[in-house]
Amino acid sequence: MDKLKVGIIFGGRSEEHPISIKSAQEVARNLDAEKYEPFYIGITKDGAWKLCDGPDADWENGNCRQAALSPDSTVHGLLVRDEGQAPGRYEMIPLDVVLPVLHGKRGEDGAMQGLLELSGIPYVGCDVQSSALCMDKSLAYTVAASAGIATPNFWIIAGDQNIDPGLLTYPVFVKPARSGSSFGVTKVSRAEELQSAVETARQYDAKVLIEEAVVGSEIGCAILGNELDLMAGEVDRIALSHGFFRIHQEDAPETGSDNSTAIVPADIPAESRVLVQETAMAVYRALGCSGLARVDLFLKEDGAVVLNEVNTFPGMTSYSRYPRMMAAAGIPLGEVLDRILSLALTGKSR
Repeated sequence: MDKLKVGIIFGGRSEEHPISIKSAQEVARNLDAEKYEPFYIGITKDGAWKLCDGPDADWENGNCRQAALSPDSTVHGLLVRDEGQAPGRYEMIPLDVVLPVLHGKRGEDGAMQGLLELSGIPYVGCDVQSSALCMDKSLAYTVAASAGIATPNFWIIAGDQNIDPGLLTYPVFVKPARSGSSFGVTKVSRAEELQSAVETARQYDAKVLIEEAVVGSEIGCAILGNELDLMAGEVDRIALSHGFFRIHQEDAPETGSDNSTAIVPADIPAESRVLVQETAMAVYRALGCSGLARVDLFLKEDGAVVLNEVNTFPGMTSYSRYPRMMAAAGIPLGEVLDRILSLALTGKSR
């Protein structure tokens, strides 16, 4: 039986470029070589596409060829050029499915998904609409609230607008509305700190989100599946010693964080675990997610659950939360990859 040809796209032009490379390395270690023939397509920080041998740390300096995903849906593959070929001459490599191991802007925001839709190649994860919706936290909150899911109170500052600091009750969090991880996020405890926090967020996005600080535990839930056929991994809890959770901001995250530990399974009551999983699946469906996502929530002292955010392609690194939650539920990363690739080929309803 022929192996499935899988295009694995990694890198990208967002601030999460190095995280994507680490995720792709973990994918490479866990992809079943008996079932899949991988084609690794790295995108440099400048936006150049290269077909390379693999996602090692020095991939750009290895054996790479210029490549492009064809938007022609009759091609269904990569156009690859060797340096020695004449201009305009390309080799075509057909692909059965694409696994976009990309985080943040131009990876999870619908841009890559739009190109994949044009290509006609099945791909893993959320479609254009749900990717864009989940990336914009304010839109995700609005849709989730309309489905009866609790969200923080929030305010939006667009363009060069400002907000009267006296209108807010502190503390608040100031965030880029459309960015990944915790890049550009500031906890503001006093009115005097607000403007500086807004300027920090604007380094990552022209649209800035200010949201109330929810008092409660940070809880995550890994979801896998499509539409009504969903499964939730084990729930985790982020235990903080001080400050707030700043994923991927450490110098060496593989060795742990200086202020946080992910506890899996979460040390919360059984009824809270069930409520978190049910809420996470409700959020996933309301936002139109497919394939996989990590839904982050707050668990308040009174047992209520409040939406934090949704990651439509969560980290797959050795220290990432999603694969740990799935592993705790008895599904190792290799099986997760099998399932999401199968969903991309057979379970999409576009």
